[in-house]
Amino acid sequence: MVSSKTSDLAASRASAHPRPPLDLGRFRGHRGGLISTHRALARFVLNPLDLVVSVALVAFLSVLWLVLLPFVCRFWRVVFARGARMLALNAAVGITDRRFTAYFHLSVPYPRVESIAPTSGLWWATALAVLLLLGASFLLKNNYIPFAYLIRAALCVQVSALAYFAWSPAAFPHTSSGYLEGLVGYGIVLISIVPALFGFTYFIFDFGLFRKVLLTLMTMLHLCLFIPLQALLHAVILQKSILFMPVLYIIFGLPLDILVVIAFYSWGMSWSS
Repeated sequence: MVSSKTSDLAASRASAHPRPPLDLGRFRGHRGGLISTHRALARFVLNPLDLVVSVALVAFLSVLWLVLLPFVCRFWRVVFARGARMLALNAAVGITDRRFTAYFHLSVPYPRVESIAPTSGLWWATALAVLLLLGASFLLKNNYIPFAYLIRAALCVQVSALAYFAWSPAAFPHTSSGYLEGLVGYGIVLISIVPALFGFTYFIFDFGLFRKVLLTLMTMLHLCLFIPLQALLHAVILQKSILFMPVLYIIFGLPLDILVVIAFYSWGMSWSS
């Protein structure tokens, strides 16, 4: 009885003193437009038909990629051969045969360069460059702090390489050709799983079938052009010395290719549905 009276009293007071209206200015941007709820906070219901379409789209794009992959490898072989001549690169085009089934095998090309240990002069020049870049990173303005941290992370990797080659250079187990072969091989694997990645993270949203296919093909095409040029650039650097292989692998290798996929995905998610 007491609780019911208390609730009635509270209701009467609330009706007598209504709450102020919600300030809609909080939901408007600096240009006056309405700020919509972010997709990460919005509730999304996946219909069975959307799931079927996503799976079918992933299967179609994956099969299409497997059909075109031998032609992509032939194109890369031409890029490596012509790139080596244009860059005056002392490299040959290596071929790795990958046989998956009796009817499907690949001849994966890669630049094959000689592994050269760092000389004393190159070691000291690199150490001096690391010190100069480290000092310059502290002179950057606050707007460039993320870039400064990226520079310092790369310099930390290079410092570890300098320490290793100063201590035991002959024990370095990797070769330039083996590294470039792995870079190209991992690139093919990354392109192959792009349809599945987008299938789980992008196709489930209502962007339309054309946009889903377009974003996936653009990402795969960009990587098909980016990876051979990336391998050629790494070959040019490694032709000088394998001293730079760790920073190329950890900072500018496969992680950079993954960031390309993330960039395309982020761009596609910004499209209006």
